[in-house]
Amino acid sequence: MKHNRLQNHRLSLISTVAAFALSAIVALPALAADDQADVLTLVRQHVAAQTNFDVPALAALTADNYVEVSPMGEVDTREKMLAFYAPEKKTATPIITVEEPLVRVTGGTAVLIGKLAISVNAGGQQRQMAMRASYVAVKDGSNWKLMSAQYTGIAPKRPAQ
Repeated sequence: MKHNRLQNHRLSLISTVAAFALSAIVALPALAADDQADVLTLVRQHVAAQTNFDVPALAALTADNYVEVSPMGEVDTREKMLAFYAPEKKTATPIITVEEPLVRVTGGTAVLIGKLAISVNAGGQQRQMAMRASYVAVKDGSNWKLMSAQYTGIAPKRPAQ
């Protein structure tokens, strides 16, 4: 009799642990999806802050050790990036959209690779161009912040010859 109670207790304990483990596993994809959406929102806010030369927003969205590689291949610290977007340096505002986002999250680090579609008015004509951008975000408490960005120009397609 004692053996059956012990065996039932073990089965009950194993069932409880298995149920808890299964619920934790089922919750992980939901958390990852939330993090992916949060990182995409962060990148879109960063792009909007750049477009608007919004230095306070850029400062709030980036980590203290933020660094970026410009489309020209220059490595810029956070301070240099913030100085570039000073309101008095604002020029014609392009329209920039984040397309083709691919987000990977591992723990408190995320990488987003996407295409920045840019529409700018140059000499009275709308000009379309694009860049591939890679962002690294880190979790800061319950929020995400950008730690780095790299921008690479996408050459326009050449007409068939």
